[in-house]
Amino acid sequence: MTFLSRHDLEQFASEWIDAWNRHDVDAVIKPFASDAVFVSPRAQSVTGSATVSGREDLYAYWKKALLTVPDLKFRFESVVCDEATQTLLVHYVSRAGGRTLRASELMRFRDRRQVYGEAFYGAEVLETSA
Repeated sequence: MTFLSRHDLEQFASEWIDAWNRHDVDAVIKPFASDAVFVSPRAQSVTGSATVSGREDLYAYWKKALLTVPDLKFRFESVVCDEATQTLLVHYVSRAGGRTLRASELMRFRDRRQVYGEAFYGAEVLETSA
């Protein structure tokens, strides 16, 4: 089994944020295993289920979802890495559809491929100009 180092996981988080900000679904989906599972409250409204199984269905979900939020942008906040369990948690602020939310995404890897993802959305961020 091939493992990702802490550096690899941190670099993955940075590239993941950049890919989403470019709306590059091909780059986002590239590390996913064919049997990956993704869980998100947003998937429910787009696909009818909060769980999306399989790389192809995940790709289709993200392409469709991006059409509804052409203003999507992520701002990186922090990252937590666990090399032993090959788990990454990316904390970010999501701007989409006129809302700004605190968010995080949990990612699990096996043999350098992402096999699981779960998105969490929190409190709305009220941004003011200072």
